[in-house]
Amino acid sequence: MSKDFYIEILHEDKNCHARYGYLHTPHGTVELPMFMPVGTQATVKNISPEELKEMGSGVVLANTYHLALRPGTKIVKEAGGIQKFMNYDGPMLTDSGGYQVFSLTKLRDKITEEGVSFKDPLSGDKHFFSPESVIGLEEDIGADIIMCFDECAPWPCTKEYMKNSIDRTIRWAKRCLAAKTRDDQALFGI
Repeated sequence: MSKDFYIEILHEDKNCHARYGYLHTPHGTVELPMFMPVGTQATVKNISPEELKEMGSGVVLANTYHLALRPGTKIVKEAGGIQKFMNYDGPMLTDSGGYQVFSLTKLRDKITEEGVSFKDPLSGDKHFFSPESVIGLEEDIGADIIMCFDECAPWPCTKEYMKNSIDRTIRWAKRCLAAKTRDDQALFGI
């Protein structure tokens, strides 16, 4: 991880373990805890990048699944990364798309140890996400913080299903870490 990325804890409440401090990233420093608006497809609905800064947003969250399908991570990369693509110069985080694997079950073929195959909801094209391919997509997007690919278990589910899902998520996290090549991005587990 880059020397530009670190967490600085200024105060911790010993009774409830609440912490206060700063998250330093290559694209700026934000106060913790923070407001993290969701900009799924590189835009926060009805809020301009300038307004995000004015309201004190910390990190903006975008989604790898949605950006990979539209407009495509190649376009984001060619624009100079997510910050330049959306004209926001603050820190960014990309979620891996694991939640979409769970929530879009009607479009998903199956989950295997290798990854997940699914159908694009608009074009019908087939796609396959693995821990390695998701890390590649997130590196192309260029967010400061990238999330490991995970399997989000449904509720309710059996104890066995949950255990298998958690174990797979841990194995996938190890594969994500092994696939990561950029030092200017922090990889977080889910």
